[in-house]
Amino acid sequence: METIQHSTIKVNGINLHYAHITPTTTSRPILFIHGFPELWYTWRHQMLHLSSLGYRTIAPDLRGYGDTDAPVSPSEYTVFHIVGDLIGLIDELGLDKVFVVGHDWGAIIAWWLCLLRPDRVTALVNMSVVFSPRNPVRKPIESMREMFGSDYYICRFQPPGEVEAEFARVDTALIIKKFLTTRKPGLLCVPKEVGFGGNPDTQITLPSWLTENDVNYYADKFRRTGFTGGLNYYRALDLNWELTAPWTGAQIKVPVKFIVGDLDLTYNTPGVKDYIHKGGFNKYVPFLQELVIMEGVAHFINQEKPQEVSDHIYDFIKRF
Repeated sequence: METIQHSTIKVNGINLHYAHITPTTTSRPILFIHGFPELWYTWRHQMLHLSSLGYRTIAPDLRGYGDTDAPVSPSEYTVFHIVGDLIGLIDELGLDKVFVVGHDWGAIIAWWLCLLRPDRVTALVNMSVVFSPRNPVRKPIESMREMFGSDYYICRFQPPGEVEAEFARVDTALIIKKFLTTRKPGLLCVPKEVGFGGNPDTQITLPSWLTENDVNYYADKFRRTGFTGGLNYYRALDLNWELTAPWTGAQIKVPVKFIVGDLDLTYNTPGVKDYIHKGGFNKYVPFLQELVIMEGVAHFINQEKPQEVSDHIYDFIKRF
């Protein structure tokens, strides 16, 4: 880990922290984009492995996370803000094009980076969250409430401060453990009477791929920042819908490899398997070159199976 360096730059009106390894000045760059509730740290294994193969690895803390600034308003967390931050980062680093690797919310941002600035992306390896075409007639939160109910986690994330208060009732490390170790492939629904914090005395046995030191790294950062920055991505979903109307029906026009675990809650969301396997996904991602379903793997795939994911990334990007 001591080979990973850390820097902060001013981009798009915020201070953005990023971790990086540069084997040589001519190393080809890979931009890693993390999800919720994570940090640049989620990519530590991939950064170390791919840099050992000669790639320049770059993993920012996204807006609202870790050592990057966290604007207060959800209206400052649209896909345009986040993609703008990333374009500012690669501009500041003097990079023309990058390989992009995303997971969870990082996958959503990666899809939009490819939609808005395909000229800056050599190829994309995305994980867990498929590209979802914009529904032209109904906002996403309304759709989710109708399909999955008001207890669906994204619906529960909407009221400002409510979920933060639930998180605050238990130790931050327990929240991190609950998210990272979940293996229930069905819908994540949390009634208010249960709450996201749950029982503060809950004991969670960590899997072999997650250490107490890992948990503490995340927990220390989130104790300082809180979770509002990450939750604001979900709270900007309807605003994204309003702002992205011109891209209704747009396709992802870069080479893509998509990886998901068969126990991932996103893969098991109603309708997603049919969308992936019956032509819908290919319609909107016409340059999809590889689809990988990893057996026995849950949502936090790049941490649960670090070497396999690193190998999948390398096997794809080495072609370009």
